[in-house]
Amino acid sequence: LEIENECFKHPYQEKDFLYELNENLFSNFYCLKEDDEIISYIIYWVTFDSATICQIGVKKEFRGNHLGFKLIEEAFKEMDKEEVSTISLEVRVTNEPAIKFYEKIGFKKITIKEHYYDDGEDAIYMVKGGTNIWDNQ
Repeated sequence: LEIENECFKHPYQEKDFLYELNENLFSNFYCLKEDDEIISYIIYWVTFDSATICQIGVKKEFRGNHLGFKLIEEAFKEMDKEEVSTISLEVRVTNEPAIKFYEKIGFKKITIKEHYYDDGEDAIYMVKGGTNIWDNQ
């Protein structure tokens, strides 16, 4: 929750994390730790042959160490085992670092979802075909 609160304007609450961990059958939740402390995480859903990246969080003092990339890379390996062919996500239109990161690993901007977030901000809907992290097709 500490990382979530550092990373997002409207963070998941404890009940949201518990739902993802214990109830959502489609949810996958992976963490990176240092000295038994969670320093980053990814939550994604797999439904049939598609996946949706829900959240990626990196503790503030560990940003810039490519932890987001490592999480995505591991998630893609798992998605590949489940024969995922399409991955999607939404990102705030103002989150330029995240948008550039996703584009670098092959996500394409598809459309704008107007007023997507609770505060009324728009989201960019992005899609990537396949789990090859460097496949920019």
